[in-house]
Amino acid sequence: MAKFLTQEEIDALLSTVATAGTDSDTATTQISQRTAAVYDFKHPNRISKDQVRTLENIHDNFGGHLSSALSGVLRAVVDVDLVSVDQITYSEFFTSLASPSCTYTFSMKPLEGLCVADISPSLAFGFVDRMFGGRGKSMDTDRELTGIELSVVDKIITRAWRELAGAWNRVVEVEIATAGFETTPQFIQIVPPGETVIVTTLKLNVLETSGIVKLCYPYITLEPIITKLLGQNWTESSRVGGSDADRLILRDSISEVETEAVAVLANAEITVRDFLNIHIGDVLVADTRSIEPSRVYIAGLGKFVARPGLRGKHRAIEIVSFSAD
Repeated sequence: MAKFLTQEEIDALLSTVATAGTDSDTATTQISQRTAAVYDFKHPNRISKDQVRTLENIHDNFGGHLSSALSGVLRAVVDVDLVSVDQITYSEFFTSLASPSCTYTFSMKPLEGLCVADISPSLAFGFVDRMFGGRGKSMDTDRELTGIELSVVDKIITRAWRELAGAWNRVVEVEIATAGFETTPQFIQIVPPGETVIVTTLKLNVLETSGIVKLCYPYITLEPIITKLLGQNWTESSRVGGSDADRLILRDSISEVETEAVAVLANAEITVRDFLNIHIGDVLVADTRSIEPSRVYIAGLGKFVARPGLRGKHRAIEIVSFSAD
């Protein structure tokens, strides 16, 4: 005998079907929202995330010191920001560069092999314009740097090598020097095209110009020190020698900054009426005796006591003591 469902059983069945459909839609939505990460099994990642973070710390530190150094050289505020640290193949790196480019190869002794530093042309022309007294405005041109322009950029790059070596010295003592310059990236074959490289990207902003600087390290160059890039080693090196290293780098960065030195030979107080009635030939009696030393001010602060005199045909002062101010 056939059994008929009651109204309550029918309502319960419809409720169950509706709930199952909702759960299925939710599961489908969650699956669709998942993002898939691209992974190349032919060229697997050869450095861990912990080592990547150490490289980020190194170049973030480098960016801070480079900002201070270039600000002094260019007489303008330079902002340097770390954009990324990526593992790619060398062919992917040089195909991403502009042509003509401003690309340097450099060595990191005692590490073997060569590394690459690429400066965006807009940034290089901005440096040149600023060094010649301009506002650091980039030129919209596809030409190569002239010999004079290249000599200007070379000076900036040499200063950048000092700051980069200082940043790496927390991990390993290296000496960085320019090995070559090229305007066609395809001609720079430091490793085979399929070899893994670590590319660090920095963004520089100076006055009216901004651009990208890319540093390319072949894995085979960093392989001897790859174990030193662990986060624990970075923390220990920062705690042990970081303060002294920072102090030396800061001293080197500000040593070339110019400041104003003023030697006050005499002081005199007069009324406004006397000042308005001064004529050529009038004599003002100073409060300072002729045998008293002069006070030397550095950037408006009294720092030294000096004795005035002559050196050849020039007026000069001889520092005799430090000021108490």
